[in-house]
Amino acid sequence: MLNMDINNTVGLRTKDYYFDLPEELIAQDPLADRTSSKLLVVDKYTGNIKHEVFRNIIDYLEEGDCLVLNNTKVIPARLLGIKEDTGAAVEILLLKRKSDTDWECLVKPGKKLRTGARVTFGDGRLKAVIQEVLDDGNRIVRFEFEGIWEEILDSLGEMPLPPYITHKLQDKNRYQTVYAKYEGSAAAPTAGLHFTKELLSQIENKGIHIAYVTLHVGLGTFRPVKVDNVLEHHMHSEYYQISQESAEIINDVKKKGKRVICVGTTSVRTLESAYRDLNSDELKECSGDTDIFIYPGYEFKGVDCLITNFHLPESTLVMLVSALSTREIVLNSYKTAIEEKYRFFSFGDACFFTDKL
Repeated sequence: MLNMDINNTVGLRTKDYYFDLPEELIAQDPLADRTSSKLLVVDKYTGNIKHEVFRNIIDYLEEGDCLVLNNTKVIPARLLGIKEDTGAAVEILLLKRKSDTDWECLVKPGKKLRTGARVTFGDGRLKAVIQEVLDDGNRIVRFEFEGIWEEILDSLGEMPLPPYITHKLQDKNRYQTVYAKYEGSAAAPTAGLHFTKELLSQIENKGIHIAYVTLHVGLGTFRPVKVDNVLEHHMHSEYYQISQESAEIINDVKKKGKRVICVGTTSVRTLESAYRDLNSDELKECSGDTDIFIYPGYEFKGVDCLITNFHLPESTLVMLVSALSTREIVLNSYKTAIEEKYRFFSFGDACFFTDKL
């Protein structure tokens, strides 16, 4: 399959997912009111479109439906320090915890941080030693500190905002969902940023179920697709977990013929990974690492509809959304969003790919 001629195979070329996005539509700051974002409602079958405000999402949800939310919590994973022997400025980005003291990290500049290099942060409460250089250029870093790691990180670390956001974030909590619970992400599951506790209460009061899953989002989510052939792209691996309680909620909703509506592409990847790993139509408590890659042609096992933000051109996330709908419908809805001056990416507006409009 990988050697096939893709030149005339629409949907398998990375360039098939390109669209021209004016830079001024990239949202640099979050809105004061989470629920006041615009919402583009798209019929995933017909491509019909309605323009809404996000707080009205409740009008498109039906009693018995289930919202699936990713309750991962972003850690202030960006550490700015100096190399102990030279005083050179360096940046260490925490990616994946290996032990109480060791992390897999992305470092800048890499040339200055070879094995054995020592780094100090802030007031010296935190120090680091490069233990190993991995094949992909990441480092295994051992941290030295006294006290509680989370408290030290909270005082010294910054939120690792995506590269396209150049403004400084004034409130750390605005790059966190209101239901964030389990620490481990280097990026926020941004579709969830539009919800408030009040809106979630209204949704539950309408008889809509909420199932929480966990997927710790890695920085690979921003990594561009560098191959021409979609099939040759290798996805980054991320840790996911589904509780027995959430599995039972989703199983029950499916049995009753109601809809499973994922909030964000990370929730989609979590559910579809679980169905794949369990090799079953029934969910149960499970966890593991997933590098699932969803693109057009993929057959969904559990997801019916999707609430998501607007994604980067030629990204795996645009491909995922296209798999749930069609490439043509997704790109046309993006074209409409650009014409109507919707805000794009992490702090931007949302769209709801529904099965009935």
